[in-house]
Amino acid sequence: MSDILAEIVARKRHDLKAVTASRPFAEIDAAARRSPQPRGFAAAIEAKLAAGHYALITEIKRASPSGGLIRPVFDPAAIARAYQGAGAACLSVLTDEPYFQGTIAHLQAARSAVSLPVLRKDFMVDPYQVAEARAIGADCILIIMAALDDGLAAELAAAAADYGLDVLVEVHDRAELDRALALDIRLFGVNNRNLKTLKTDLATTEALASAVPSDRILVSESGLKTAADLARMAAVGARTFLVGESLLRQEDVTQATLRLQGLAA
Repeated sequence: MSDILAEIVARKRHDLKAVTASRPFAEIDAAARRSPQPRGFAAAIEAKLAAGHYALITEIKRASPSGGLIRPVFDPAAIARAYQGAGAACLSVLTDEPYFQGTIAHLQAARSAVSLPVLRKDFMVDPYQVAEARAIGADCILIIMAALDDGLAAELAAAAADYGLDVLVEVHDRAELDRALALDIRLFGVNNRNLKTLKTDLATTEALASAVPSDRILVSESGLKTAADLARMAAVGARTFLVGESLLRQEDVTQATLRLQGLAA
């Protein structure tokens, strides 16, 4: 585990103690099971791909450890509407506060503004967070293999299935990919960001793409800035993309998202 990831995970475990003390698991579990049915995150991606389009998972985040403050004037609902207007398949909303300036309220505001399914982008280290994700309206969670052992990854995946949530499993190298293949998960994200240097390299997706079985959906994440980048990834079988920072730094998010897809000049 990289130093920054280890730091984030340690902070997450520490902060969870206060969260679970203030709201016991039984209470959050009950709230999760009262929530309306998820919108179908993987299904939305599959529909875009079946229609011959790219499937964009467009991200809403105010800041990041690598990029600093990304969007000072930050309106999650307006950003969500801009993404939906540009044809995004799904949203990804950061809910980690210490490192990304995210909150649960950002996810709720974004999801309420559109009809798109939403990924809770956070560092999952306990099944409590999975129940919490469903309770706040998330349709999908993220499992980062670099942050978890195999047992906990399987436990989180099982909890997600129990609540009807989809899962995006994220890997950075072949060892993590091989571990992730043991999980019953359809969405396989390859993060092009090196967790040690925080630099991005699209060659990461290219190197791992052939090892992802054809019955899984390959998602290329990070470092995607142009239509040429998407075409490069599509050439190795990745037609689903998690993108955000390059779009959020543009004043007109809708036009930026259309340009990324090659749909606007």
